[in-house]
Amino acid sequence: MLSTKFPEIFKQDIFSWDNFLWACELWYSNSMMVVLSSGKLTTCLIPVAGLMNHSVTPHILNYGRVDQATKSLKFPLSRPCEAGAQCFLSYGKHPGSHLITFYGFLPREDNPYDVIPLDLDTSVHEEDGTAQSVSTSVTTHMVRGTWLCRSRGPPTYGLPPPLLSHLRAALNCDHNESTPEADIKENDRMVLETLVSIFTPMLEGLGEADDYNRESASWDVVLALDYKDLQRRIISSIVTSCGSGLAMLDS
Repeated sequence: MLSTKFPEIFKQDIFSWDNFLWACELWYSNSMMVVLSSGKLTTCLIPVAGLMNHSVTPHILNYGRVDQATKSLKFPLSRPCEAGAQCFLSYGKHPGSHLITFYGFLPREDNPYDVIPLDLDTSVHEEDGTAQSVSTSVTTHMVRGTWLCRSRGPPTYGLPPPLLSHLRAALNCDHNESTPEADIKENDRMVLETLVSIFTPMLEGLGEADDYNRESASWDVVLALDYKDLQRRIISSIVTSCGSGLAMLDS
């Protein structure tokens, strides 16, 4: 239609339907780092890769090197894929926030890279006699849903060991082999109660799961609600694991 109404601008030999489809495919293609036959690593647009969707458990793991014999880019399977079934590859080890921002979707299966970032400020105020100085130290921990952890009991209670170690040091309640069992339990109680005090307000801030009619909502609204549900699920699992850990310490 544009070529018909504005032929001097949209020339038909350039703005054809075939060229439009090819341009769209290039536009929506994912850039990939490809090792060429010469051995040079180059960023390329691979149209066929745009036809493949992401999965947390993909069929294709290793790709990105031009085959020397055929001079083509091959996508070898790392696990079987039935004839007629969709073949998945991986866009990378990304959390849902990245996949939403760059690709506009959330994986249907559990993503082990979905996390809640937690910044811990361990600033130290030091008195030097005349003025007060502050030594600032901020550490960021990525906390996953505790359903991904195999162990729910002590000493981790399904929570990330680096986070627990950081809190034990910050609360001055670290322990070693010679620490009495009663002191270890009390130290663990302090850590778990601290985590509850951190994550419970986050969970309350997200509110209760709503009964919003998603079938009539636009895709972006549904995506936002799904991501909110995911965050709620992760934080809820952390609070639940802390509660279970405290119950173990009381038993």
